Amino acid sequence: MSRRLAEGMPQKEPRAHGPAHRAVVALGANLGQRADTIAEAISDLGRLPMTELVAAAEPIESVAITLGGPDADAPRYLNTVALIDTRLAPSLLLGYLHAIEGRHGRERRERWGSRTLDLDLITYGDVRSDDPALVLPHPRAAERDFVLDPWLSIDPDAVLPGVGTVADLRAALPGGAG
Repeated sequence: MSRRLAEGMPQKEPRAHGPAHRAVVALGANLGQRADTIAEAISDLGRLPMTELVAAAEPIESVAITLGGPDADAPRYLNTVALIDTRLAPSLLLGYLHAIEGRHGRERRERWGSRTLDLDLITYGDVRSDDPALVLPHPRAAERDFVLDPWLSIDPDAVLPGVGTVADLRAALPGGAG
């Protein structure tokens, strides 16, 4: 057997095509060392190939949202939002987000269940997609104060593509300034 086959093929870095896109990634955790996990995940985002971490908001606490609605008895979430500039394709970026979740112990056992880390791709530039594998923008982002509040804190002029300004969306939610 050749040495190259025995060692395996080298991993190729994804190739850059076109300009970078601003992506918004929501981070949440309600199990384990939440603050440490969030901080490590933000660092992981900054180390992705063809990606630059632009900003990350201070984390906030929120009640757990389950399939049955808000659950005050479940462990509370620590949430934040990070802005990144990336030339990774949206589906490739999502794959990296899932890998980061996995490195931090994420297990996908129950939809909307407690987790060590949850990373959601909220937007990718102005891209809109109805593909079940990757819906963009995130279909519930406009309803989540724990996404909108940190996002506004680092980008007061933010827009959720096809939906509206983040400030107007937040004002329309309970506790908003509207």
